Amino acid sequence: MAITLEQAKNLKYGQILHHVTDKNADGTPRRWGVTGKVKIWKRSPNRVEVPLKHGLYDHEHLTEHTLSLVSLPTN
Repeated sequence: MAITLEQAKNLKYGQILHHVTDKNADGTPRRWGVTGKVKIWKRSPNRVEVPLKHGLYDHEHLTEHTLSLVSLPTN
């Protein structure tokens, strides 16, 4: 299940997110780690930017447009 905008705003450094569609070779979801502070705009409360990292060289930013691609891990 994809994360919501409020969940994205409350992410902290070091939290792990699972990609919904991308899978590892063994079929497990690809893990992305939050690598910095979540950026939130005062004038645009529906806007968010979360820095993410996978592996050594794969860096991305999660935005309000790409929230449907990641989910919080289920325990």
